[in-house]
Amino acid sequence: MAMMIFSLWQFCFLSLLLSYGVVELDASHQVYRDLQTTQLTSTHHQTKEPYRTGYHFQPPQNWINGPLIYKGLYHLFYQYNPKGVVWGNIVWAHSTSTDLVNWIPHEPAIYPSQPSDINGCWSGSATILPGGKPAMMYTGINLQNQQVQNLAFPKNLSDPFLREWVKVSQNPLMAPTQANQINASSFRDPTTAWLGPDKRWRLVIGSKRNRRGLAILYRSKDFLYWTKAKHPLHSAKKTGMWECPDFFPVSKKSLVGLDTSTNGPDVKHVLKVSLDDTKKEYYTIGTYNLEKDIYIPDKGSVESDSGLRYDYGKFYASKTFFDSAKNRRILWGWINESSSVNDDIKKGWSGLQAIPRTLVLDKSGKQLVQWPIVELEKLRTKEIKLPSTFLKGGSLHEVLGVTAAQADVEVAFEISDFKKAEVLDPSWTDPQILCSKKGASVKGGLGPFGLLVLASKDLKENTAVFYRIFKSQNTSKYVVLMCSDQSRSSLNQDNDKTTYGAFVNVDPLHEKLSLRSLIDHSIVESFGGEGKACITARVYPTLAVDGDSHLYAFNYGSESVTIAGSAWSLKTAQIN
Repeated sequence: MAMMIFSLWQFCFLSLLLSYGVVELDASHQVYRDLQTTQLTSTHHQTKEPYRTGYHFQPPQNWINGPLIYKGLYHLFYQYNPKGVVWGNIVWAHSTSTDLVNWIPHEPAIYPSQPSDINGCWSGSATILPGGKPAMMYTGINLQNQQVQNLAFPKNLSDPFLREWVKVSQNPLMAPTQANQINASSFRDPTTAWLGPDKRWRLVIGSKRNRRGLAILYRSKDFLYWTKAKHPLHSAKKTGMWECPDFFPVSKKSLVGLDTSTNGPDVKHVLKVSLDDTKKEYYTIGTYNLEKDIYIPDKGSVESDSGLRYDYGKFYASKTFFDSAKNRRILWGWINESSSVNDDIKKGWSGLQAIPRTLVLDKSGKQLVQWPIVELEKLRTKEIKLPSTFLKGGSLHEVLGVTAAQADVEVAFEISDFKKAEVLDPSWTDPQILCSKKGASVKGGLGPFGLLVLASKDLKENTAVFYRIFKSQNTSKYVVLMCSDQSRSSLNQDNDKTTYGAFVNVDPLHEKLSLRSLIDHSIVESFGGEGKACITARVYPTLAVDGDSHLYAFNYGSESVTIAGSAWSLKTAQIN
């Protein structure tokens, strides 16, 4: 990944048991283990930390910016700076879990120790080889500060915690040269590998040539010696550097996740790229042509603002993995900060992981649908039912009895009269700009209606997650806009308070408008239309903190709506 946006990334599972020569990690780097041990036992957060999350993964302190399942344990490896709160000194930190919610820490798994990674161990992916042996491919920064690809294996396969890793002596396995015309500063983030019908492994690495984004394709018979293909798996003009590419299959007929090597008539493929220039992610859905080894996006599926995104808020460097224990594909994403560097230093940490999400192909076949993993519901306690309530235009309804700073809220809205829906101007094509112009304080016909979360009692601070419904100018259809308005989220003016938005592909005439928000002190992850649109906000209120935080349902439109649902206080997970 780029030097300012780091995330170590996740791992899918395939398999192949190979016996390569490996080299022990240099003992001189015991300093990384010592640093981690010191921090994990530190008393740093005995002081009050109102913004530290209760159930989102983050380390005890410092800067973070990925999982695999092995012998029944989930492993999360992530990029981490053991020496400070800002980017630098990047190693692969490591935690394990039995449920993807509660995590225990281990010493760093991979850290600089070879000429091929001496200046940093950057992002990568894991592949589980036949026989159950994990293989970790990652980007290293060599002595010349070039980006090269390296391979490591677990030292002891009988250790379910995979605490020690060894690197192959042949590293780097893939490197930029004049002959292959690869940009040495834009060659990173290898994907999980997949096995073709010819028994050759394939993976892609993010790159660019001028302004063309590239998913460079490599092939290997033995997972050790790799050959660059003559053409990329896919590329696109004017998109810049493709970071953290992810390529995986999804089922057209089932909600079950698929192993990364799966293909066939009932399978579509997804290619996700993170754009270094804009710090936004886009995914396309299409077809993987096995004979030509190219990926062809469906018509209209593009890597630009008119394309599809996992999340329309703070969410970057994401990666999926196939959970073979439960036959599901799980998405992880990195959430960066909205606070200033000075505030990050004061609080002692920055960055965290989004809640793991299951990911399936929508029944339309035109987009993906995401939902928080079901294990998160084990943290629910003290359910507060919201009976069907009529919200008149201009009304506000406080949800009492729930811990508003650490909660899970699921509601649905119904509209009976659409006459007052605003007409959608054809020029309103960017949902983020539209949400910024028509924030929560701007009254409309059908909307804004939704939730005010992390709100102070006087409403001087609040984060508004809401819907607006527009009537299409040239058709009888209605357009649903989902917004996450951070403009009033904090009185601290040093915070990034961007408002985010997305159009949601639902028909409000025949479907309820569902909204689920996960609230966790300084983060709000919202899922609209049963996971068709997701928006993550990172907020730092000064008044709406802990017990002074409130939760409201609101309707500031002129037309009444009906709301029903439930809210739960969430217990604090055991994390590191």
